[in-house]
Amino acid sequence: MREQGCHPIRFAALLAAALLVSPSVRAEERTVNFYNWSNYMAPGVLEDFTKETGIRVVYDTFDANETLETRLLAGKSGYDVVVPTGYFLQRQITAKVFLKLDKSKLPNLANAWPVVTDQLATYDPGNNYAANYMWGTTGIGYNVQMAQKILGPDARIDSWDIVFKPENLAKFKDCGIHMLDSADDILPAALNYLGIDPNSTKQADLEKAADLVSKVRPYVRKFHSSEYLSALASGEICFVVGWSGDIMQARSRAVEARNGVEIGYTIPKEGAQMFFDNFAIPADAKNFAEAYALINYLYRPDVAARNSNFLSYANGNLASQKLIDPKILDDKNIYPDEAMQKKLFVITARDPATQRIINRLWTRVKTGK
Repeated sequence: MREQGCHPIRFAALLAAALLVSPSVRAEERTVNFYNWSNYMAPGVLEDFTKETGIRVVYDTFDANETLETRLLAGKSGYDVVVPTGYFLQRQITAKVFLKLDKSKLPNLANAWPVVTDQLATYDPGNNYAANYMWGTTGIGYNVQMAQKILGPDARIDSWDIVFKPENLAKFKDCGIHMLDSADDILPAALNYLGIDPNSTKQADLEKAADLVSKVRPYVRKFHSSEYLSALASGEICFVVGWSGDIMQARSRAVEARNGVEIGYTIPKEGAQMFFDNFAIPADAKNFAEAYALINYLYRPDVAARNSNFLSYANGNLASQKLIDPKILDDKNIYPDEAMQKKLFVITARDPATQRIINRLWTRVKTGK
């Protein structure tokens, strides 16, 4: 008696169909959940990654380290790759929220820039948990024509005096001022301006910085960490304390729009904060292989250069510098020279008690109460 089963011809047809379908099914099943800063990836990069690997990218964005940290500390973040800034990374490593990187799965880390990895080791000793994506400075962006109209054709914006002296900042009130909604950027700038260690944890020092910012607060239209990019590019505002690359992007957008708006950026002569945004894998990630594949892809020199060319941020990939547009690579506001680098400072993680003081002071600054 012949065994019951699928007819040989029908079985062969089903098998052929399965072989045709399974690669695309497998591709759809491979996913990486990526949580990155807003306005922080060149168009088409993630789509090209998917074309090359078959891994679909679910991409979400945030515009404050606190938003990312809340999700990470709560557990089950749902993300496989995230991009914390250095001083938050330091605190999050202590909280054991990241996976220790298996560098054998990241061969493109051979392209890392030693100068940057050495700096990153301040937050991540041994560079065990993170790889730098982009780095930049917190400085001043402004509408060149408006600044000349207000200050005169020969005026220079090269000092924090323009921000922290109320009589100076008041001149820009009518054309619109934004400031980062980030205590970790604004208060250290104020501390440094006052000649105080920008990493001070003394409550008296922090209150001095908050008082300084409070005096100019009436002239600030909005505290926000992403809206200023479009607002500056369109001419809606004329002055911002923001991140270097975002302000450079605003400049590029204005040029593309041919709207007559010229954007300037300066690292104030008193010095400014240097920050590092970094790839890390949450310990509760579900798609480890896909996370490694994405980070490794983004560390390819051509991909890193593509992102820097679009974002106008310096990156931590030394090999990419041969491929970066000279207009960006030679711009000292993006890649500061040695003299300016000596004036830059980094922020380290604060203890929880100090962070609570900072958060309370920042709320007071923003609300004016």
